This record gives sequence, structure tokens and C-alpha cells, in this order.
Amino acid sequence: MPKMRYVILQQNKELQFVELPEEYAYQLSALNLRLNKEIDKLTADNVPDLPLAIAECDSLELLREEHSLQSGLEYINLLESAFASIQEQNYPLISLLTEIRALQAQLEQWYEEEEEGVL
Repeated sequence: MPKMRYVILQQNKELQFVELPEEYAYQLSALNLRLNKEIDKLTADNVPDLPLAIAECDSLELLREEHSLQSGLEYINLLESAFASIQEQNYPLISLLTEIRALQAQLEQWYEEEEEGVL
């Protein structure tokens, strides 16, 4: 069974818990921090609110029913969709989308290989 890691994100007082293969958790955290650094430079009206990565951990046991785990692929797909819909004119959004899509492709491949039993 592959080793998973958890990235904890916070938006206002809300927490999100994202489960990823261990080798991709750092990439998601780093991507999140970069997006949060760059998002203020976007001038479009439909810029998404982003949570901030606040922690990573090797094991996680959720104790409250209102919290749930989200797969890394599900999270990155939602992130890609949100950024792809931005109609930005003044900032090279393509570089941010490229980073998101690169991690998205890696996670898609990992999950496909996991389903096939390759890992």
C-alpha cells in the first residue's frame, strides 16, 4: 500500500484536508504557497479565494464529522478549473496554470498506475 501524506489547508476559519501520495505532498504545498504569493497580482474579477497550506503530516485521523479527506487529484482538478476560468489580461497566468497542470498530470499518472496495480 502506498504511503500517503496529508496537506492541511486553511481558508479563514475553515480547514481542508488533502490526501496525496507522499512524494507529491511537498509539491502541492509549494504550489499553494506560490499561488498565494502571486494571486494578488491578478486583476481579473473572478480570481478564486485560495486556502493557505499550513501543515503537512504523515498520518491523520479526523475526529469531527464535518471534516473529510479530499483526494489530491480531486483538489488539483478543482484548482485547475478555477484558474482556467480566470479572464486575466495583465498577468502571465499561463505560468501558474502550467505549474498546476504539471502536478495534475503527475497525480493523474500516479492514480492510473495505482489502479492498475503498478505501484
